[in-house]
Amino acid sequence: MDNIKKYMLGNPIETEAAVYEIEAAKGPCPCLEMDAQEMEIRCPLGDDDIVYGLGQQVRGINKRGWKYTSFSSDDPNHTENKESLYGAHNFLVVDGGNPFGIFLDTPEKVSFDIGYSKPDALCIRLSSWNAKCYVIEGDSAYDIVKSFRKLIGPSYLPPKWAFGFGQSRWGYQSQQDIEEVLAGHEEHGLPLDMVYLDIDYMDQYMDFTVDKEKFPDFPGFVEKVKSKGIRLVPIIDAGVKIKEGYEVYEEGAAKGYFCKDGEGKDFVGAVWPGRVHFPDMLNEKARKWFGDKYKVLLEQGIEGFWNDMNEPAIFYSERRLAQVFEKLEEYKGKNLGIDSFFEMQDMVRGLSNHQEDYQSFYHSYRGQDIRHDKVHNMYGYFMTRAASEAFGRIEPDKRILLFSRASYIGMHRYGGIWMGDNHSWWSHLLLNIKMLANLNMCGFLYTGADIGGFGSDTTEDLLLRWYAFGIFTPLMRNHSALGTRRQETYQFTDIESLRGLLRLRYMLLPYIYSEYMKAALQGDLYAKPLAFAYPEDAQASSIEDQLLIGESIMVAPVYEQNAKGRYVYLPEDMKLYRMRSPEDMDEEMYAKGIHFVCAAPNEVLLFVRAGRLVPVAKAASSVADLDMGHLGLLGFVDNKDAVYELYDDDGYSKACSLEGHIRRITPAEGVTISP
Repeated sequence: MDNIKKYMLGNPIETEAAVYEIEAAKGPCPCLEMDAQEMEIRCPLGDDDIVYGLGQQVRGINKRGWKYTSFSSDDPNHTENKESLYGAHNFLVVDGGNPFGIFLDTPEKVSFDIGYSKPDALCIRLSSWNAKCYVIEGDSAYDIVKSFRKLIGPSYLPPKWAFGFGQSRWGYQSQQDIEEVLAGHEEHGLPLDMVYLDIDYMDQYMDFTVDKEKFPDFPGFVEKVKSKGIRLVPIIDAGVKIKEGYEVYEEGAAKGYFCKDGEGKDFVGAVWPGRVHFPDMLNEKARKWFGDKYKVLLEQGIEGFWNDMNEPAIFYSERRLAQVFEKLEEYKGKNLGIDSFFEMQDMVRGLSNHQEDYQSFYHSYRGQDIRHDKVHNMYGYFMTRAASEAFGRIEPDKRILLFSRASYIGMHRYGGIWMGDNHSWWSHLLLNIKMLANLNMCGFLYTGADIGGFGSDTTEDLLLRWYAFGIFTPLMRNHSALGTRRQETYQFTDIESLRGLLRLRYMLLPYIYSEYMKAALQGDLYAKPLAFAYPEDAQASSIEDQLLIGESIMVAPVYEQNAKGRYVYLPEDMKLYRMRSPEDMDEEMYAKGIHFVCAAPNEVLLFVRAGRLVPVAKAASSVADLDMGHLGLLGFVDNKDAVYELYDDDGYSKACSLEGHIRRITPAEGVTISP
């Protein structure tokens, strides 16, 4: 770690984001101007410099030309004018003549002006002059990212079944609804490994409860579903309902485990159940207490969870709601013109996630009372850490599926994330592509977007194109919101094409799982920009809508409505597998350069790099049914001595290492280069 220097700014709050302890450097930083008075960090940007990073953010892989805010935010409208989403990932790489990386470790709000105010300048503004600033040197952006990954520790390892396909919807109200989903997949021969339970399964939206009217024998139903190779994955929210007789509420209140307001009382906010308290996830005792509550569902056969609303989202606080009602009285009987009408509208809209609310409650962290906005970005991270550490106590030898909406650097060791409440927009398919690479740079390998879009009404062509990319994302989930068009695969006309794409996921799963696990265990990337593999290729550095998946594959998704294909740039000669299903694909050779490649709505464009192999399996109905003993190979090789190192294990044990789990596969062993 000699290429990393740490600069201590003031008295930073410990986030435990880094796993390596580095001695603080003395003297000024040669590549950054640090202005304590203005609370800014600045550096010039060269004309051709590319700025990578920031993980879960809007816009492109190259972050130049916009302003971003690191403050975990509950905002489903991921449009280009936004400055923050659910995650806070303060890592950047400035890639130019002398590339370097910056990791600003502080849980407070941070603003990044990356060539927005001044095209030739990067300016980072802190909320207070209290942070650890890591500066990472390296020969290339890729080297810097790998050094950063080593600094922050290994990525989360999910169970193998979590790489199958999952179906979800806010609106599966009962056991009957779930059974209809299972029947729809079975009837149409659609593979399935998970059905997600959104907030509907709970009793009055209370965490760690199940509505007994909707699910009269929940453990029995979990076991019945599991016998078919399918897991139920329930959601857990951050807010605990205030209700007498509710054990979680009564215990938390009695033990002082909830966040406090300025008067030392339990802070009252509101989310799905109405009035709630927020567990103090930064309080070590409260964190252990909350994490142990997951045992209630683990004991009923559950093996995976998704944590939500943990920015934390606040619909309103009691104090602010009272102020709004009081103000609304003043508007009664008045002629509301342009100013007063918009004032009223903004006031009501501003109830949710108001900055003043985040400044009105407190945590007990490391023996100190700290106002929430000073540690805001750690909340979702520590909620997911609470669950992960509890799983280690309750199921010490078993991998449990866990992912979150909110996150901070360091949470990648405890779980994955999904990309939040996107929309059924073509622009969000493109955002999915770009965000995948940026999140990998920050250690979040187990990730994916809601396929088809969560909000708005999807279309069949959008769903086809999204599946064509989604089969390569580690987390592959179709998820939609209450009130939108039903978007289960079997709801559409061209079920045959959609089934073919889903089956391709399972055919490719040996490669996807192998590349994920090798990347996680070695601190590498599962998905990366072309420029990382072709640093001398100037054209590759400008390509943001193609990604390298693992060591062998390049993908070039189609992401425009009614498109008949797309232009593709190849940094080297490649073989294209034009795939429609495991049984229906063509091979084409393409030389280095730019090509227009036709792509029907039901086709996946999978390019294999020269000298590389891709292990494939016979498609199956679930991960458990995959035959890993008899694999085929796709490839672009000219000899039978080519080798692919396949990682495979039992899929559930935490004892994961490259040693003992690598199987060398060559065409010479008799494995055919075909599906």
